[in-house]
Amino acid sequence: MKKVELTGAVRTTTGTKNADQLRREKQVPCVLYGGGSVTHFATDAAALGKVVHTPDAYRVELDLGGRKVMAKLQETQFHPVSDAILHADFIELAEDKPARVTLSLRLKGQPAGVRKGGKLNQTLRKLEVVGLPSQLPEHLEYDVEHVEIGQNVRVRDLKFAGIEVLNKPEEVVLKVSVPKKEAEAAPTAAAAPAAAAPAADAKKAEAKPAAKK
Repeated sequence: MKKVELTGAVRTTTGTKNADQLRREKQVPCVLYGGGSVTHFATDAAALGKVVHTPDAYRVELDLGGRKVMAKLQETQFHPVSDAILHADFIELAEDKPARVTLSLRLKGQPAGVRKGGKLNQTLRKLEVVGLPSQLPEHLEYDVEHVEIGQNVRVRDLKFAGIEVLNKPEEVVLKVSVPKKEAEAAPTAAAAPAAAAPAADAKKAEAKPAAKK
């Protein structure tokens, strides 16, 4: 994961009034968990927004009054109307301990099935993974060049070096569907011979000579 720096001021006073005051000053109240302790701090709302409003994952180097801690953003709370950031939780990272994070999945290339007229549908855009912080990328990338029409790619088909995917193995990640026009034409073509059969029988009946009385 790419590293970003974020400066925070340790809070000695907590509570609703203190949090509201911080927000009026364009600061966001935050909490850092892990490392055997809990640290309350505040950071600049604009700086935090650059970390929050991105699909990629970052290792955040927190500078808390001179104490530098590597962490990841765990959870963010937003205002229901303005979408302003109200609160953020961070988890301390240790380089020698696996971390669980959510990474976005980006597709690379054009599926063979799409080149033949199929339609690509990505049903899973983020994955829960676990791995050492040094091995976690900003996002995951999967080459889809080999995917044919009618083929599904499931979580169990994904392999990333040094990373374990935690989603259910049978979950569908993406598929290339049959073109809509072809899918609609197939049942029609199949029904045509059946519809023609009664008409052919009627013609035979008309051509047959009437029985003598």
